[in-house]
Amino acid sequence: MSTPSEAEHERSEPELSVVVGERRQLINLAYRLLGSLAEAEDAVQETYTRWYAMSRQQREAIASPGAWMTTVAGRICLDVLGSARARRERYVGAWIPEPLPDRTEWFSGRAGDGSGEPADPADRITLDESVNMAFLVVLESMTPAERVAFILHDVFRYPFPEVAGIVGRTPAACRQLATSARRRMRAAQAPAAATAGQAGLVRDFKEAWEAKDIKALVGLLDPDATMTADGGGLVGTVLRPVEGSGRIAEYLIHISDKAPGLTLLERTVNGRPGLVAQHSGVTVTVAAFSLTDDRITHIWAVRNPEKLRPWTEITQN
Repeated sequence: MSTPSEAEHERSEPELSVVVGERRQLINLAYRLLGSLAEAEDAVQETYTRWYAMSRQQREAIASPGAWMTTVAGRICLDVLGSARARRERYVGAWIPEPLPDRTEWFSGRAGDGSGEPADPADRITLDESVNMAFLVVLESMTPAERVAFILHDVFRYPFPEVAGIVGRTPAACRQLATSARRRMRAAQAPAAATAGQAGLVRDFKEAWEAKDIKALVGLLDPDATMTADGGGLVGTVLRPVEGSGRIAEYLIHISDKAPGLTLLERTVNGRPGLVAQHSGVTVTVAAFSLTDDRITHIWAVRNPEKLRPWTEITQN
């Protein structure tokens, strides 16, 4: 026969398993909404804090804990996006979304609590087209409401009445927000290159950079290519985009000359082939690429060490 405490534990266990099971979905949602793993973790933590701040009776009265948590997380992210716009206006140089490694390249062990859960949220991010760097950069051009409506409806397939409850607007207004966001996405995104083709082009780019072959680099870059770097004012880098294949190639050679011993590694960055630069075994840059017609059209180079945390424990194969 169960004791009162055992019976209470049995009743609470289903609730616990349900809310803990929502964490992966919430991290995936928050990362796409915020473009920052650190901010996504904070938003999800705040969601759980609000859940457990309620009394047991209040929690039991919620028919769908998952829906409740998604609504709260979405509203928290909407608030964060509003304040983030002001913060990013004061950011030193360009702000680039935080790059993520592929889960097969992630080395973090398991959480020490015996749950078997990965120790870091980066291992729980589902890598698909909605997290490639070009996609995330376009999201940055949207208003907070556009971004939330678009991600919830077009990526996570929430119906507009549910989106409306999160955004605080009518379903019709949310439909218009998503339509506007979709239009921005179509206008800004180039056709996706095949992953195999991109991998080969990135490999050629890596080899040309290592050889300091400026002619080969120029040939791999679109004449109007752009390179954007993000150092956050914490490390040295260009503060404005470098435009044109010739200027980008010259800048890359300049970097090689300034940092002898730089090691370039082919890695998956946000689900696409990219490069990681290490110096003395420390990851100093993660680069993502956008391609069109077998040429590199954009390079996003993240150098801000605060955004490279998920890369610090990647195995060096």
